[in-house]
Amino acid sequence: MSKTKIAPTSTKNKAKSRANAAPKNNAVEPEYSMETIDGRTLRVARWRNSKSKQTPILFFNGIGANIEAIAPFAQMLSDREFITFDMPGVGGSPDPVVPYNAIMMARIAALLLDRFEIEIVDVLGVSWGGAMAQQFALQNGARVNKLILIATSAGMIMMPGNPKALMKMADPRRYIDPEFMRKHFLTLYGGKDDGKGDHISRVTPPSKMGYFYQLGAMLGWTSAPFLPFMKIPTLIMMGDDDQIVPVSNGQFLNFLIPDSELYVVKDGGHLFMLSHADESINKIKSFLSTEITEAKAA
Repeated sequence: MSKTKIAPTSTKNKAKSRANAAPKNNAVEPEYSMETIDGRTLRVARWRNSKSKQTPILFFNGIGANIEAIAPFAQMLSDREFITFDMPGVGGSPDPVVPYNAIMMARIAALLLDRFEIEIVDVLGVSWGGAMAQQFALQNGARVNKLILIATSAGMIMMPGNPKALMKMADPRRYIDPEFMRKHFLTLYGGKDDGKGDHISRVTPPSKMGYFYQLGAMLGWTSAPFLPFMKIPTLIMMGDDDQIVPVSNGQFLNFLIPDSELYVVKDGGHLFMLSHADESINKIKSFLSTEITEAKAA
C-alpha cells in the first residue's frame, strides 16, 4: 500500500484550472444515444477518439448529476474513449419504473459495455458514483484495468460530513435554484468555488422519483468486507476540505484496498475536480499511463 501524497498548491495551476475546464475548440464532441437494457432506458454519451489505442474510461457520476455536468472533465480526457450515462430519472434518462440497487446498475453498465463491444475499461467514479465504481469493479474485476475513486467512501460505514453541508445537500433547491447553489456553494462543497458558475449552468435537476430512487439504491450498501480481496490498481483522490465526504473516508479505502494510492488535494472541496482541474487531470493521466498488462489482456 503506497503512502498518502498531499499535493502542493500551484499558483499557475489555479490560474489555468477554470480555463481548462471548458471544452477546447478541437475537442472530441460526444455522441448521444438512448439505450434500453434489461427494461431500463438510459441516455448514454460517448466521447470517441478514433486514433486512440488506450483503454476506454467508464465513468459513474455523482448523485443527481447529469452528463453535461461532467462534460468538461470528459473533454480533458479526450485522448481516449470516455463513456457515461444518466441514471434513471436523471438528465435525459426516463424515470425508473421500479427501484434499483448498485448490483443491478453495475450489471446494466457491464451489458452496456457489451453492446458497444468494449471488453476492458478503466473505471472512474465521483462521490455517489465512486460507490458505483467500487461495485462495478467488485462484480466485473476481470474487465477492469484500473480504478479511480474520487471524493467517495465505502458506503454506510462512512465518516459523515459537516452537518451544515449535509442539510444543504438534502435541500432540493440546490438543483432547481441556481442562486441557492451560488449562495451556499462553499458550505455545501468546501474548498474553493473556482468554476462554480460553469458547473451550475450545466446542472439539470433530476426528477423527484429519480433522486429518491438513486438515494435508495445505496441504502445499506457497503463495499468494506470485499475491498481487501480486490486486486485492481486503485487511485483514491480526496479533497482535504471536503464538507460532504471527509478525507478520512479516503484513508479508510486506502487501508482496505491492497493495491491503492491515496492522493489528497490541498484546499480541495467535494468538487476539487472543478477548482483544481489541471492538478486532478494530470494525476489521473499519470495514473492511467500504464496500460493493460499482458496477464490482464489474456
